[in-house]
Amino acid sequence: MKYLFTLLFSGCILFTTAQSPTFVKVWETDTTIAVPESVLLHKGILYVSLIDGAGWDDDGIGGIGVMKPDGSGYKGRWITGLSAPKGMGVIGNKLYVADINRVAVFDIKKGQLIQTIPVPDSENLNDIAVGKGVVYISDSKAGKIWQLKKDKPTLYLDNAPRTNGLTFVNNELYYGEGKNLKKINKKKQISTITVLPEAIDGIEQLKNGDFIATSWPGYIFYVYSNGKYETLLETHQQKINTADIGIDKKNNIIYLPTFFGKKIAAYRVN
Repeated sequence: MKYLFTLLFSGCILFTTAQSPTFVKVWETDTTIAVPESVLLHKGILYVSLIDGAGWDDDGIGGIGVMKPDGSGYKGRWITGLSAPKGMGVIGNKLYVADINRVAVFDIKKGQLIQTIPVPDSENLNDIAVGKGVVYISDSKAGKIWQLKKDKPTLYLDNAPRTNGLTFVNNELYYGEGKNLKKINKKKQISTITVLPEAIDGIEQLKNGDFIATSWPGYIFYVYSNGKYETLLETHQQKINTADIGIDKKNNIIYLPTFFGKKIAAYRVN
């Protein structure tokens, strides 16, 4: 009997640990967000890049909005005068925002523009990741990754077609290259983590070492650290985009901008 109980108990453990992750909606805004492309959580504030128009038009009508991590207190005109703002990152008191072929830098306490850094030969700057004082910026159209060191732009990686989502973890830069999730270490050695069914937009790493990756048409994937993956959510049937996500690692919350869906949603990963 004791042996049978041990087997049954072990079987329960195996069953429990083999369960798939779940994606549970915590809150969702109204459709009042002006084409949100990216979300960044920093010191208790959610920063939202707002294109407020076509994806790559240099029209000056975009900006940055802010809200609380529970979705309340939204201010849609915290920063104005950008064109097609996308990825964001913070170093010290500076907020870096990718905007077509330049990076706008703001004083994060005052919400004021400090400088605009042109990135020569760039075409469609997209996501931003920050690691050890360096800003990395993906250039989707040119197939390159740029870097800013002391606010000076240089080429970091060439020949990365359709590169988009970036995240920097433990001295390694993870990036989406079309459907490929790749990483590049400090020696610039590149390896492929997995190949997803759809092109990657946003990437974030969870506290357990696994990843959440989005695809803009409306797919969210859970990627295990060993490269296996599962589809967590599909919204393409409703024509709701899933763009460049933000993360609260402590609470396993993913913040999802829906682009033309004009709302932000928060999901807990269980």
